[in-house]
Amino acid sequence: MRHGLLRLAFAVALMASAGSAVKAAAHRVISIIPATTEMLFAMGAGDRLIAVGSYDRFPPEVERLPRVGALIDPSVERILAMRPDLVVMYSTQVELQKQLERAHIPYYPYTHHGLPDVTATIRALGAQVGVEKGANALATKLERDIAAISARVATGPRPKTLLVFGREPGTLRNIEASGGEGFLHDMLEAAGGTDVLRDIHRQSVAVSTEMLLSRAPEVIIELRYAGGADRPDDTAAWNTLPSVPAVRNHRVYILKGDEFVVPGTRIASATARLARTLHPEAFR
Repeated sequence: MRHGLLRLAFAVALMASAGSAVKAAAHRVISIIPATTEMLFAMGAGDRLIAVGSYDRFPPEVERLPRVGALIDPSVERILAMRPDLVVMYSTQVELQKQLERAHIPYYPYTHHGLPDVTATIRALGAQVGVEKGANALATKLERDIAAISARVATGPRPKTLLVFGREPGTLRNIEASGGEGFLHDMLEAAGGTDVLRDIHRQSVAVSTEMLLSRAPEVIIELRYAGGADRPDDTAAWNTLPSVPAVRNHRVYILKGDEFVVPGTRIASATARLARTLHPEAFR
């Protein structure tokens, strides 16, 4: 119950977020975050976008829009010159927030946490741009789709799974994996896996060889996206640890796609891909 109340409070805070108050539905929107850009297009507000961030790639329609920087390099002058009535930005971009406040431009400070916060953000953004109906329908569909995936794998085993999103090519050095918080952890659990690092309450965990051996994951899933998607499938690097159950039983997989790194509208399809990897028998 307490967890649910915290999620509700987070959603309310999003809709009443800091910055100049939005007096009416925004029609000239800049989004410099791939996840929120996806959301705005999917809820039917793509025509409100006048610029996007440097790393926005989906949907394809973003390619026709000007770019105004991203997390570490927002083009403040260009953003101000475009006269937006809403800027969707990261909550950590304090300097950009100050500049927008001086110019009396409303902004939406985005923070991503767990899977429920994705649909909370969709609903909150929909309210700010005046497309509540489309946003609510989109959020509800994503929630139902993920619930259906979880129900489909509910009766199967829940293999201890290591979800890796970074390591040095060809080696097992500098492994970064999903810990017990964040949307990747939540997707893994919804897909019928048990996060082998679930007790470490961080979104990213540096994994050593000793940790791999002691945690003994039964499944290892590597996520590849952006430039890493073109890298060879070097799963042979894991063969240096034959005592790890996932390696011994040939359950090391590579999944490619930006949907695994962008907590946007493709979270249900990403969860489905994880579920099919963990529980192929449930999808035959």
